[in-house]
Amino acid sequence: MTIRKTTAMIAAITMLAVGACSKKAPDTLPPAPEGTGTDTGPSTGGVVPGSQQDFIANISSDRIFFDFDQYNVDAEDQTTLQSQAQWLQRNPAVRVLLEGHADERGTRDYNIALGERRANAAKNYLSSLGIDPNRIQVISYGKERPAAVGSNEEAWAQNRRAVTVVIER
Repeated sequence: MTIRKTTAMIAAITMLAVGACSKKAPDTLPPAPEGTGTDTGPSTGGVVPGSQQDFIANISSDRIFFDFDQYNVDAEDQTTLQSQAQWLQRNPAVRVLLEGHADERGTRDYNIALGERRANAAKNYLSSLGIDPNRIQVISYGKERPAAVGSNEEAWAQNRRAVTVVIER
């Protein structure tokens, strides 16, 4: 019995000694090798081309707004969507999701349908500017994701919108 205990103790001490000799991770890592794709370079300021951050940084706005119970694209919305279309033309591999939203007034079903009409109106306008409609997905959140909380015209106006979101690859 003593030989087994001694053997077990020697094995445990050996394992502890070997474990104590293992390398510890350095506090700071060396820079990644050039050409590995982890560095975005000084010209982009750390923003990855074709990303949501790049989209936001290079367009006038990621959203358009609608009047009460409307889904038509007005002149101001057209300017915003033209800016988005130019960015999408510079980034032909990027796909986007158009989110349609409504204010809190109306039934859930009505607002889902209205949000879809708003997102589709934006999609149709982008398509008319030469953006392939297959690059654009549409979803409606109706009144479920308000941008502003409140039951007044100021909040409602911010919630009647279509938002363009880059689909990350």
